[in-house]
Amino acid sequence: MLEGSLMLSLQNVSKVFKTGTFGGAAVTAVSDVSFDIRPGEIVSLIGESGSGKTTVGRMILRLTTATGGSITFGGQDVATLGRRELHGYYGRVQGVFQDPFSSYNPVFKVDRIFEMVRNAYLPGLTRAEWSMRRQRALEDVGLEPADVLGKFPHQLSGGQLQRLLISRALIIDIEILVADEIISMLDASTRIDVLNILGDLKERGLGVLFVTHDLALGNYLSDRVVILQRGRVVEMGPTPKVFSNPVHPYTRMLLACVPQLTSKWEETPRAFDEAAAPVTLQLVDDDHYVER
Repeated sequence: MLEGSLMLSLQNVSKVFKTGTFGGAAVTAVSDVSFDIRPGEIVSLIGESGSGKTTVGRMILRLTTATGGSITFGGQDVATLGRRELHGYYGRVQGVFQDPFSSYNPVFKVDRIFEMVRNAYLPGLTRAEWSMRRQRALEDVGLEPADVLGKFPHQLSGGQLQRLLISRALIIDIEILVADEIISMLDASTRIDVLNILGDLKERGLGVLFVTHDLALGNYLSDRVVILQRGRVVEMGPTPKVFSNPVHPYTRMLLACVPQLTSKWEETPRAFDEAAAPVTLQLVDDDHYVER
């Protein structure tokens, strides 16, 4: 039985996908990835498209099985969880994904996502208790119940739908949230609202894996950052240290590509000479690591 505030830990996690007509070929999507997510902190997993970020998130949620290494929650290997234990795990660890529209059945009102959670995790609540809990979860993400309940997905904005998904996870008092590119399809004004919501939830003790390709967002939000290149961790550590003193050339390249409000495109250098493939993580300063 999982009890107390628990840490999610990845140790040497890898994922190899079989390809080809008969699965004779293989593609390594994630290789030897290790990091932790603790309650009350936001860890940004940053990399370009195809770097393996989403695969890491899916393995944490056991939507994809890891090929090697281990993912543990409270010291228990997630891969070994049986059906009942996995149900309990999903009561503590949930995910929200990039496209909010794909998470809803267009023929059902959005209320249905809450009813599914109630039936699965909170069947013992009275109607009054459930109504109060649902209202609190909606208000926690800046939504008024009267504005969203009883509506079909097409009647709500992308920002409202994404907030609903976050509130669905919060209603069961989760400890870890995997947020995979959750603001990439939202407009600028809505993005900052959702980011601030995650920041508020962190202050209440929620641990968040913030998967993104946007370094500016990671810098704004996270306590620690993990830089992923071609499925491998090349640099990680406290966000201020990594962003103020990037050691790996890939991290420096990513930071150099972030547009600045004070400069124009013609002033931005474009050349990038990638260093030889690194082989091992080495300590730079305190808990700032880089692969060399």
